[in-house]
Amino acid sequence: MGRANDGAAAALEEYADLFAMTGGDAFRVRSYQKAAKAIAGHPEDISRVNVREVPGVGEAIAKKVEEFLARGSFRQLDALREEVPEGVRRMTKIASLGPKKAVLLFRELGIASPEELGQAIRDGRLAGLRGFGAKTEENLLKGIEQLQQAGTRVHLGVAMNLAERVIASLPAERIAYAGSLRRMKDTVGDLDVLAVGPVSLMDEFKAQPYVTEVIASGAHKTSVRADRGLQVDLRVVPEESWGAAMQYFTGSKEHNVRLREMCVKRGWKLSEYGLFEGETVIASRTEEDIYQALGMQWVPPPLREDGGEIEAALRGELPPLVMVDDLKGDLHTHTDLTDGIATLEEMVTAAAARGYAYYAVTDHAPNLFMQRMTLEKMREQREELHRLQERFPDMRLLHGTELNIAPDGTVDWPGEILAEFDVCVASVHSHFTQSREEMTRRFVAACENPHVHVIGHPTTRKIGKRPSVDADWEAVFAAAARTGTVMEIDAYPDRADLPSDLVRMARHQGVRFSIDSDSHAVPHLDNMRFGVGIAQRGGLTTGDVINTWPLDRLLDLLSS
Repeated sequence: MGRANDGAAAALEEYADLFAMTGGDAFRVRSYQKAAKAIAGHPEDISRVNVREVPGVGEAIAKKVEEFLARGSFRQLDALREEVPEGVRRMTKIASLGPKKAVLLFRELGIASPEELGQAIRDGRLAGLRGFGAKTEENLLKGIEQLQQAGTRVHLGVAMNLAERVIASLPAERIAYAGSLRRMKDTVGDLDVLAVGPVSLMDEFKAQPYVTEVIASGAHKTSVRADRGLQVDLRVVPEESWGAAMQYFTGSKEHNVRLREMCVKRGWKLSEYGLFEGETVIASRTEEDIYQALGMQWVPPPLREDGGEIEAALRGELPPLVMVDDLKGDLHTHTDLTDGIATLEEMVTAAAARGYAYYAVTDHAPNLFMQRMTLEKMREQREELHRLQERFPDMRLLHGTELNIAPDGTVDWPGEILAEFDVCVASVHSHFTQSREEMTRRFVAACENPHVHVIGHPTTRKIGKRPSVDADWEAVFAAAARTGTVMEIDAYPDRADLPSDLVRMARHQGVRFSIDSDSHAVPHLDNMRFGVGIAQRGGLTTGDVINTWPLDRLLDLLSS
């Protein structure tokens, strides 16, 4: 996806939010939201095509997009930003506080930031305000705390997009990202980019359009503020120190401290310049050389968190982690029959281009009422899928559904209907604030349903927007292991769900996993690499991940 798409879509979404906050017409708000979704999911870079060709983009929206492409904003957005203070806009990012409530608090009580809202709740100033009971106040305080913890951290998708822009923009002899992005952490606080090249790289870096502020600048390190407020540190390193620098700046801090302690015991020194005995360089050019000199396997970056990987590497027992190339298919995707923006044919064609051996379409079931799904529509889609199968003989097309797990653990259709599907993903889409006991029972009941193959995006979190539900995950994973129910790693970067700590917990219980894109547009199929990163952090191999299996083995599992 072209990077212009993301920026234009974000600007339209912000405009829609601000327009709604200031009492704008609901129909126009929805039209801007739909256009933003269509632009974000458009397979081509909109800066290179006529934006009017994107479905849902009329003349008025097209003009705003063209102005955004020319100068990074548009007049009407600037005007609304003036009207609604930045602090009030930040309040809309608090989980459970919508745009209208944020404006109500600003206009009624003069509350103009998340910090002021937290203080107002503690001072009892919201007492008696309609729609703000004790439970709402409790949820708002949790949401404010979550927002403050997130700070300027962004999810992997945003960080990767920026890192790849930086790398593509600089004519270095060698260049790569390090830090928490290379370790594939689900959120990233700043970017570390290493390069081999002339000092003039620094001036080229500072002149790039994604740079909004130069924080510090020197011959070997320059720090800038970029889009989305993210700090990017560019370091120019000597070619002969490349491996040592990559090892040092990839981290984690805890992993590196353990390595340095090992070196000190031998009378060696490990730094960003190399592994030394006195003045003699033992290793520096590659990371592999450094780990080998320490008598270890090379440790893949996603495992470098001091979680037992050093001991395993010393024993030569690190697992062969699952890789993107191991994936043979995708078991959770959507089309424009429900909330996707691409047709069934477009999604299937794009999946075939990836060389998949199988591909499942899993549009939403009827209890997610916004999607207006019916059994008749589902069966029509199945017939269309069967017709498409003839055009794609090398990729098995699976007809699935994403069911809704109701508060009592039941799902949308009865067993005889579910038996018609090749694969059933079941997910929580509502009632996120159930108690721990209720939520646990809800998941266990879904696992015990013999027709449910996969639990989709299990914690339901959306990074920076919605916290995880509260459940006894050990009990849920025990039920999944007992029933053979697969846990999904939803690769969509704002979900990253299951998170890697829960992946490890589930793996210890014997649970198997499916890494899925949850695609709602063709470009989303590329998100699988983020899901693989989570799986690697969780220590998963191909034996743990069912959509790395050959078709016949997968079908055996789905039919058992």
